[in-house]
Amino acid sequence: MYFLSGWPRRLLCPLRGSEKPFYIQADPRRLLFALLSQTQLSLWYGRPSVLIVSYKESAKAAAQFGTYEKTEWKSDSSMIAVATKNGYILLFDIVYSGQEKYLYEPAYPKGNQRVKVTTGYKEEQCAPSITVEMKKVLDFQAQITSLQSMQDDLVIATNDRILHLIHWDGLTNGRKAINLCSVPFSVDLQSSRGPSLDFECVCIQDMEYCATLDGFAVVFDDGRIGFITPESSKLTAEDFHGVWAQDVTDGTCVAINNKYKLMAFGCANGSVLVYTMDTTTGSMQLSHKLELTPKHYPDIWNKTGAVKLVKWSPDWSVAMVTWDCGGLSLWSVFGAHLFCTLGGDFAHYSDGTKKEPIKISSMSWGAEGYHLWAISSDNNNQQINSDLENKSVIQQAEILQFQFIKSALTVNPCMNNQEQVLLQGEDRLYLNCGDALQNQNSSTASANSGHQPVREKNLLLDDILIPQGLSTLLGHRHWHIVQIHSTYLESNWPIKFAAIDHLGQYVAVAGKYGIAHYALFTRKWKLFGNITQEQNMAVTGGLAWWNDFIVLACYNLIDQQEELRLYLRSSNLDNVFAHITKVQAETLLINVFRDMVILFRADCSICLYSIDRNDNGPNPTASVQVLQEVSMSRYIPHPSLVVSITLTSVRTETGITLKMPQQACAAESIMLNLAGQLIMLQRDRSGPQVREKDSISKHKKLLPSCAPIVLAQCVENVWTTCRSNKHKRHLLEALWLSCGEAGMKVWLPLFPRDNRKPHSFLSRRIMLPFQINIYPLAVLFEDALVLGAVNETVLYDNLYVHNSENKPLEVLFPFCTVERTSQIYLHHILRQLLVRNLGEQALLLAQSCATLPYFPHVLELMLHEVLEEEATSREPIPDPLLPTVAKFIAEFPLFLQTVVHCARKTEYALWNYLFAAVGNPKDLFEECLLAQDLDTAASYLIILQNMEVPTVSRQHATLLFNTALEQGKWDLCRHMIRFLKAIGTGELETPPPTPTTQEPSSTGGFEFFKHRSISFSQSTEGLSTGKFNLQKTLSMPSGPSAKRWSKDVDSAENMYIDEMLWRHARRLLEEMRLKDLSSFAAQLGFELIGWLCKERTRAARVEDFVKALKRLHKDFLWPFPVIPSCSFVNSPFKNGKYKVGDQFLKSQSMETFANSELESGIINARGSHICLGLNTAHGEMDSGSFQGPQMQDAILSPLLSKGDECSIGSATDLTETSSMVDGDWTMVDEHFSTLSLTPSELEYISMELANKGPCKSQVQLRYLLHIFMEAGCLEWCTVTALILRDSAVMGQIISSIQRSEISNDILQGIKDGMLAVDGWASSDCPGYKPFLNRIKPQLQKLNTVTEEQIQPEAFQPSSRLSISKAVEPPSPWSEDSRNTASHVNSSQNDNGSGISRQEDDGQREEEEEPHVDEGSYECSLS
Repeated sequence: MYFLSGWPRRLLCPLRGSEKPFYIQADPRRLLFALLSQTQLSLWYGRPSVLIVSYKESAKAAAQFGTYEKTEWKSDSSMIAVATKNGYILLFDIVYSGQEKYLYEPAYPKGNQRVKVTTGYKEEQCAPSITVEMKKVLDFQAQITSLQSMQDDLVIATNDRILHLIHWDGLTNGRKAINLCSVPFSVDLQSSRGPSLDFECVCIQDMEYCATLDGFAVVFDDGRIGFITPESSKLTAEDFHGVWAQDVTDGTCVAINNKYKLMAFGCANGSVLVYTMDTTTGSMQLSHKLELTPKHYPDIWNKTGAVKLVKWSPDWSVAMVTWDCGGLSLWSVFGAHLFCTLGGDFAHYSDGTKKEPIKISSMSWGAEGYHLWAISSDNNNQQINSDLENKSVIQQAEILQFQFIKSALTVNPCMNNQEQVLLQGEDRLYLNCGDALQNQNSSTASANSGHQPVREKNLLLDDILIPQGLSTLLGHRHWHIVQIHSTYLESNWPIKFAAIDHLGQYVAVAGKYGIAHYALFTRKWKLFGNITQEQNMAVTGGLAWWNDFIVLACYNLIDQQEELRLYLRSSNLDNVFAHITKVQAETLLINVFRDMVILFRADCSICLYSIDRNDNGPNPTASVQVLQEVSMSRYIPHPSLVVSITLTSVRTETGITLKMPQQACAAESIMLNLAGQLIMLQRDRSGPQVREKDSISKHKKLLPSCAPIVLAQCVENVWTTCRSNKHKRHLLEALWLSCGEAGMKVWLPLFPRDNRKPHSFLSRRIMLPFQINIYPLAVLFEDALVLGAVNETVLYDNLYVHNSENKPLEVLFPFCTVERTSQIYLHHILRQLLVRNLGEQALLLAQSCATLPYFPHVLELMLHEVLEEEATSREPIPDPLLPTVAKFIAEFPLFLQTVVHCARKTEYALWNYLFAAVGNPKDLFEECLLAQDLDTAASYLIILQNMEVPTVSRQHATLLFNTALEQGKWDLCRHMIRFLKAIGTGELETPPPTPTTQEPSSTGGFEFFKHRSISFSQSTEGLSTGKFNLQKTLSMPSGPSAKRWSKDVDSAENMYIDEMLWRHARRLLEEMRLKDLSSFAAQLGFELIGWLCKERTRAARVEDFVKALKRLHKDFLWPFPVIPSCSFVNSPFKNGKYKVGDQFLKSQSMETFANSELESGIINARGSHICLGLNTAHGEMDSGSFQGPQMQDAILSPLLSKGDECSIGSATDLTETSSMVDGDWTMVDEHFSTLSLTPSELEYISMELANKGPCKSQVQLRYLLHIFMEAGCLEWCTVTALILRDSAVMGQIISSIQRSEISNDILQGIKDGMLAVDGWASSDCPGYKPFLNRIKPQLQKLNTVTEEQIQPEAFQPSSRLSISKAVEPPSPWSEDSRNTASHVNSSQNDNGSGISRQEDDGQREEEEEPHVDEGSYECSLS
């Protein structure tokens, strides 16, 4: 509400002397400040803060009167009274000089239009010339303990227990004396008893007059407190009666809040007791306390001392408290703590040393509460003063001026129906809106000219931008600061009211005179063009926005008439364009609800107006008509007690049904905040109702009202909205209250579910209290958020040298800033509904807010708070709420995540209590697996590790690991490998001790405990979490990856994990999912080549070549080959074996190619291989085929013609140069014009290029081909060579067969597979026939090799089974030796031609596990 800003200012008196001021008192207007020193009275001006006049007492008079002690102003600021030590009252007249004489005047350049336009115009921007003249000296012959101004009288209390009442003119015949001993005191005014305690020996130590209570709050010198009130206007001793507060004996001071009828008594124990008067019995009732709690200040006990001073702000919304031991603290009217200088950066330097708290001897608020004038005690600067005296320097008076910014709600409560936070300072405004709107609409708004387009734009924004509260109002923590126009500010300071429109685009302010408004998207102010009109209007009741009109209640100084005015924002600020309605009495408050304006006037009456817009004519106009006037004098004792008035759509009963949502938009009730008591004046619908569209005659009695109802006590602010949303009716039709230290309250409507008839015994609304950690300044109704602000501090003392001389304020105080903040309140409301067995209403409310981005956090907060409260309770809870909360959260799909997140952020000791309510963690883990939520399951694994024995943890970890492998969650797989290693490091079969506190992990909930020795910690150091680097995996694993597979190979844990990895790899290979297999090996560092060597006679066999070929086409998005029509002229197809025409165009290969998503891949393939087609088009057109390897190396060596010399390792090179291939098209383009190709040749080339898949897939296939060649898996090599249509690779395969001893089963499998492919190509995919015809000579060699190996084996039928040589993995090879010869030799020098089946039969059973279709998978190979 009030926030410190910047550093305090230090004001130095230009008059040098030895007397230091010790007392300060502001006049009722808070424009002049009286400072007292021992024998001197000084008057300062507020703005500019300068000394005007100083009255110095003569030495003779000072000896007679004694030193000055206290001062008091007359209510009209024309006189001032000074109390002296020897019992004298000195009355001074304040005499203003002529209007043309000023002490300080601003200097204007010549020709400035604002110089001396109207009489008295410069009054507020210049420091006036004032003289102080002593008028009267009164001797009371007793020490004066307190003095207080009361209208035209001055009340003086002396230590002889006499209360003196004199007139300000000082006439002795008007003087009255009342002996306190004759005043009866009792507990309440209804008691007939006499003095309940002995008041004969006590005198008044401090007192203050309360106008709204018509009495004096007093503190006696023995510490007791009471209230003295006159029973008649005679003010005699017999007419006074006193009540006293029991159990209070340490009172020190008192401060009165007239607006809220509160009495704040400072106590010796450091707390402030705030009392109110019971209107029924007249007794003093304790309302609340202002005290620092150990929760926020644990070491504050008995360190503050007694309360020194309590001062209420000018708008009565906050109280400043200071103590004898120093320090300042600010509180809201009902006890919400705002800030304190006894902690944080206020109490410590940047190096950690402790500061001495500042001690205040006197303080007073400035105009509108923007400044707090304070005088520090002598003890605070004792050392400084001694240093100055030693240097023979005459010290100057020092005044501290603290600067504040405050919420616009404090003075203009009509802002309570807005969702923006608006703070107003002395010369600037702080807004939490406008940034997002400005960025979105600055271009369109600046382009709009005229009034009608602007109106249309506002209507559009009204529908679009209002629901976007999150993006607009919560974008960041910084403010949008608007500097108030200096021309308006210099003559109309201080700013009294500020208002912002519901879109957050326009701001209006009102100072002493006139108004001004600002547009955020144009960054321009609009002022009155006629200064006379500005200076002749004073806003009294506040101002508000109605669409693009400014609505204000003002006083016309020329006509001396109260008026209601509407100014159009888009037109010039002039009375010509204003709609003016005369008002009978002074307006104190104003508010707008839809098209209605409500005024509260000084005669305690409420007036309702309707506003209509008329767009006819060049400028839109508004017409105002009176609807109704309601007198509230029966219920309101004093008009100044009304804090706010609001017109709302809230009702207590009926109309709150799902069938009648339209009534939620109508004006149904008036909310009146009467001194913190919220009163509801509801529309009476019991009689015949008048339709809203009837004639004007209905305005006479539009709102017949029911009797007032008191809804709540201790209310500071009220929020409501006129918007409607059928999906969030609970939040939009609720009433939100801020109640100080009691937190917030919401008056929530209760709706029957599914349009059922509500129960007669159920209330239609319910008041729910809840606590928040911030002071609420605005409510985002649909977003279930409270917006606020908080003071933040920054230390700059390290920039200054610490010495014993007078330290700058930058060292003594931190720099104060104001930060935006927000808080979720939805979980509080849901919990309150569950406590009251309103689970159905809680479910309706939660379902309406389930789309909010922080709704999971809401459920987690509710679960966590209930768990902490119940699990840590020292006493048994008869009806625990946690099971109800668990059942409630189980209604939402976020149940599993909410429970585990709450558990991970809670101590281990509370887990048993939590899972006793939500369910067994093993069952929850299995539910996560069934829901395929592996990240949440991983978090539950941490829970199981700490609550179960290691065997159970291993079983569940194995399930999660296998599932993660199937789904390709590689990060989770790596964590699971480490987790399984950690479980097997010597743990006993007992649950582990309480775990250390862990933070939630972003990788699925895995954070491994520091106390465990993880032997597998280097397993993933070399693995990249992004795309896989092909060059590092082509070779055998080295570095950290190799260490993982070579370290502890004999341990049971390594074997356990290896078995799972082998089993998964075997399943992938048997299902022909080569792409998934390569991703698996790359991400987890799996040694694919060595494992394939062991499996090449088992899982690495290809049973069905056609099926394998089709699976590769599908997984790698590789198109089936087709034959261009022009190739049939000179191709083997022309001999009549194959028909060309429509039947071919409709073949399976064409359909497959058309349905595959290969647009980007075809483009890349064309860019990579077109040069090869150009090079071979002339020489080999008749053959109808291209050389595959030549396509890869065409750019590097475009003249290669021998495909047998091409290295398979070229795929490796393409990993680094694939992006360069596309960029080297300029070389091809230079020679493209020299080639002359016929249209048929171009068609053939384009069709051949279309037969190639994406470049990325080609690199991956080349990589797999190399892996299979290294491992000796010739069947898979043959299938890969077929899809690549690479005759050179087929030649290498035949050479390897001829040079090595290959198993007869493998040879026969290759031969049978090629025959099957040839048959499939003849029937279904003729695009493969040219390539098969081309490699016929090589296939004939394969037949020859097969026959040669069959002949000797015919005589040795069991020789194949006797081969039992184990193939060892090849040694790692360097990338420098990656050439054709090394590739061929690595496959030829493979020891042994097969591998015996020596592993357990259990491994074969694992291979038979069911297949899970993974679908297409996007590999991260680059």
